[in-house]
Amino acid sequence: MSRIYFDYNATAPLRPAARTALSAALDAGNASSVHAEGRAARALVEGARTAIARALRTRPDLVIFVSGATEAAATALRPREGGRLLVGAGEHPCVQAGHSFAAEHVAPVRIDPQGRLDLDDLNARLADAPGARPILALQAVNNETGVIQPVAVAAERVHAAGGLVVCDAVQAFGRIPCGFAETGADAIFLSSHKLGGPKGVGALAFRSRDAMPEGALIRGGGQERGLRGGTENVAALAGFAAALAEAETQRESEAARLAEMRDFLQAGVLEIAPEAAILGGEAARVANSLAFALPGLAAETLVAAFDVEGVALSSGSACSSGKVASSHVLAAMGVPPDLARAALRVSLGWNSSSEEGVRFLEIFARVHERMRGRRRI
Repeated sequence: MSRIYFDYNATAPLRPAARTALSAALDAGNASSVHAEGRAARALVEGARTAIARALRTRPDLVIFVSGATEAAATALRPREGGRLLVGAGEHPCVQAGHSFAAEHVAPVRIDPQGRLDLDDLNARLADAPGARPILALQAVNNETGVIQPVAVAAERVHAAGGLVVCDAVQAFGRIPCGFAETGADAIFLSSHKLGGPKGVGALAFRSRDAMPEGALIRGGGQERGLRGGTENVAALAGFAAALAEAETQRESEAARLAEMRDFLQAGVLEIAPEAAILGGEAARVANSLAFALPGLAAETLVAAFDVEGVALSSGSACSSGKVASSHVLAAMGVPPDLARAALRVSLGWNSSSEEGVRFLEIFARVHERMRGRRRI
């Protein structure tokens, strides 16, 4: 039987519409050239820019294209005069390690046991340095637990303190409304491959020019209005736009379908393994994500066992799931280390089916039965 792919938060399979658009644009010209081939390429780039601006409810001239979320975070999270960076404790490594603020100008903001930003702690961090212009880096959706963050409420408080909010919407875009109107953020960044577009391309968008950093992180030929040098990846951008169009059209129906499937899987996991702990289960979560831990078992062993059985899932962020170290997200939630090392993440997407859900639980039952005698944590 075909394998079951339940790791959409790491990357989504390429949507057919994105594959078609990508293939059609592979021979596109250089979008900076003035001849017909260049103008055709430019039309594809600007079409993608307009589509993303429309989805986020901003102007196309406030959207720049980058190689992905890591570059977007590094571009947006640069020091400004009098600036201080506040980082949610559950942020993706591209934010925690990708900014360029000096250590003394960075402060973490706690998350609660369900993985939500602690708004009282945010208030305290804002009060710590009156007069300093704070920049808050906060995800719309956590990549490990699927927990939806209170970005709009946090943005009100940061703005009242004269600051800015940079929102990582990578796991939210195409799944829940996460534009400037919904989040209140000043900058939002995205990654194409999380919603079924090509890898290696993303976007960084701004509410206004005042939110833009000065100068380019990558300097070169002046592309992207001087904010990001380098020849545009025309084919990938065409695929990104096609994936977005499909995701946006199907967003509400897909959210309902995947939430039903996620809840079915969660109920099945708890029936088979009553000892399982659902991580972030009491918080609002994006429809496609289920994180749980099986006490006494090692996640890396479970991931390998599922892989042998034909199931692809993960033990957390794809950036760190191959490492032995426990998740910093779960540690910040106060999950005991032994339980955190037993955490698994199931994430669904556009090509997930209810039949796969049934098969997954059958496989889960076998793996759980086999592993019960091997508890070693």
